[in-house]
Amino acid sequence: MSVKQNYEVAKQFYEKWGVDVDGALEQLKKVPISIHCWQGDDIGGFEVEERELSGGIDVTGNYPGKAETPEQLREDLEKALSLIPGKHRVNLHAIYAETNGEIVDRDELKPEHFENWVAWAKKHELGLDFNPTFFSHPLSEEGLTLAHPNEEIRNFWIRHGIASREIGEYFGRELGTSTLTNFWMPDGYKDIPSDRLTPRIRLKESLDKIFEKEIDAKYNVDAVESKLFGIGSEAFVVGSHEFYLGYALKNNKLCLLDTGHYHPTEVVSNKISAMLLYSDELALHVSRPVRWDSDHVITLDDELKEVGLEIVRNNALDKVRIGLDFFDASINRVAAWTIGTRNMVKSLLNALLLPHDHLKKLQDEGNFTDRLALMEEFKTYPFGFIWDYYCEISGVPTGEDWLEEVKQYEKDVLCKRNG
Repeated sequence: MSVKQNYEVAKQFYEKWGVDVDGALEQLKKVPISIHCWQGDDIGGFEVEERELSGGIDVTGNYPGKAETPEQLREDLEKALSLIPGKHRVNLHAIYAETNGEIVDRDELKPEHFENWVAWAKKHELGLDFNPTFFSHPLSEEGLTLAHPNEEIRNFWIRHGIASREIGEYFGRELGTSTLTNFWMPDGYKDIPSDRLTPRIRLKESLDKIFEKEIDAKYNVDAVESKLFGIGSEAFVVGSHEFYLGYALKNNKLCLLDTGHYHPTEVVSNKISAMLLYSDELALHVSRPVRWDSDHVITLDDELKEVGLEIVRNNALDKVRIGLDFFDASINRVAAWTIGTRNMVKSLLNALLLPHDHLKKLQDEGNFTDRLALMEEFKTYPFGFIWDYYCEISGVPTGEDWLEEVKQYEKDVLCKRNG
C-alpha cells in the first residue's frame, strides 16, 4: 500500500473518536520548533580567540565532520532542515557572531556581526532566536557573571546582555517575526554558600539594568532560564526556578523551562498547565537528561510525549515557544538534529491525534477505568502511518529513509572536513 493509502486507513481509527486528522496536520504545519545551532559544532562558536568550553557544560565524543566555519554550520543546518517536516526557526548564541577576523568582545557585539545569519534566514524564510553567552570567557572563569561581587565584571556582562537584546530586536525587525532572546547564566557555587541572598540581589539588579530599555515584543521577547545545578555549581545556583519564576511574573518576561534543569524526579510537563494560569506565554528548551543535565538527543520517550500532550490539550500551541537544547559529538551531528527535531514534532502530532475533550469528560465524570483503558489503547493506534503522510506532503523523507541521505551527506561533505 502507498503512504496515502495507509494514511486513509489510519485516519479511520482516529476519526471514530471525532479526531479531525487533516485538521491536525494543518495545525502542526503552523508550529515552528527553534533548532539550536550549537549541536553542529559542539558549542564552539566562531570567536577569533579560541576558548575552552566552561559554565558546567560538557560535550563528549569526536565524531568526524564538525562544522568549523559559519558557512559549514549553515550548510549542515540546511541539510537537517531538509529532512524535518514543517517550517522552523534557528536558535543562535552570541558566540556565533562573524567579525571578519577582528577581536570583538561580547559587550561590543553589534547587529552587523550577524548580518550573514540574517541574510541566510531571509533566503530560507526562517525566524531566528538568540542567547547571550555567559560562559566560555575569561570573565566567567570564577563561575559568576551577573551575580559577581566585582562591579566591573558585572557591568561587562550587563553590557553584553544589553547588546544581545539589541541583536534580538534586529533579528525581529529584519525577519518579521519576534525573536526570543533567552538569558541563562551559570552563576553559582560548588560548595554550600554562606550567603544565598546577596548574589540573588546582584543578579536581580543586573537583570533590571539589562531590561531597562523597552523593546517592542513585535521584534524581541525576553526570557529567563533557571537551573538546578551544574558542574562547578553543585551546591547552589543563583538563578533557581523560584528566582526566575518570580522575576518573570513580576517583570513581564517569559519563564523558560529547560527539561534538563530540574531534579531527576521532576518533570517539566507537570509545570506547563500550572504556569500558563499565570503567564500568557512560556518557553521551552527541550533536552533529555540522563542522570543529570547531560543534554542527550531527545527521544520519543514518555516525558516528551507528555510535554506535547500538555501543550496541545491545553490549547497552548500559540502560547509555548518550543526550542531544543542538546549536543552529542559521539554521533553524526546532522543526524542528531534530525532525530531530535523530528521527535519533537512527533510528540505534537501524537497529541493532536487524541480526543482530549472526551478524555477530559471521562475524568470529570470519575470514569477512571475508561480513561486509563483508552489512553493505553491509543498508544498502539497507527500513528506511524499519519506521520509518514505528514512527511510526504511536507516534501521530506518518510520513515527511516532520511538516514540514507545523512549517510550520503557524511560521505560527500562531512568526511572531507578537517578535524
